[in-house]
Amino acid sequence: MEDGIIYALISRDSSVLVEHTNSKGNFVNAALQILEKIDAHESNKVSYIYDSFYFHYVSEDGFVYMCMTSDSFKRRIAFAFLEDIKNRFSQKFGSTAKNANRYGLQDGFGSDLRTQMDYYSTSPNADKISKVKVEVEEVKKIMVQNIEKVIDRGQKIDLLVDKAEQLNEDAFTFRRNAVKLKRHMWYKNAKLMVILIIVIIAILYFIIAGICGGLSLKPRCIKN
Repeated sequence: MEDGIIYALISRDSSVLVEHTNSKGNFVNAALQILEKIDAHESNKVSYIYDSFYFHYVSEDGFVYMCMTSDSFKRRIAFAFLEDIKNRFSQKFGSTAKNANRYGLQDGFGSDLRTQMDYYSTSPNADKISKVKVEVEEVKKIMVQNIEKVIDRGQKIDLLVDKAEQLNEDAFTFRRNAVKLKRHMWYKNAKLMVILIIVIIAILYFIIAGICGGLSLKPRCIKN
């Protein structure tokens, strides 16, 4: 599987104005099918999963900025790329893009699209930039659209973490109590051993005293 941004396009409604790809495949048809379902006049940021690939898009003011990536490619970088080409495209063409024909801006923006695709796919700095521009603001906005679908799963994750933490605490407490119990049992056994030795000595003493005729062990066992 190829990593990075594999395919990108900019369309007005469902009419593609410019596109670029570094690969071959039928993903262009898949992108066109997705375009048919998008309301380009509604400001939106969405990701579609398609087999082991993702189609990410930003729609605004009748235009759609879309890219396809592998499922391992960081989404925040993909949306940073889309925001970048959206800004570059708007600055370069402004309102004139609204009158462009199908693929009418391929020559005017194709090289820009290719350059930014390569940059966001390969440059380590692209990830650093995306963290600042997209991670906090944009990705949260994207997730809000799906919050009702993931909120239960989010609660379960929190619950599992809490349980895991509790298990760690319980394990530590168990080990600590086990050490205390072991120490207590050692002292208890030592105490019992001392008492047992004293009892044995006492018993032997009384036996010997009985044989010797008195507690002083005299006169039979100890002679002056």
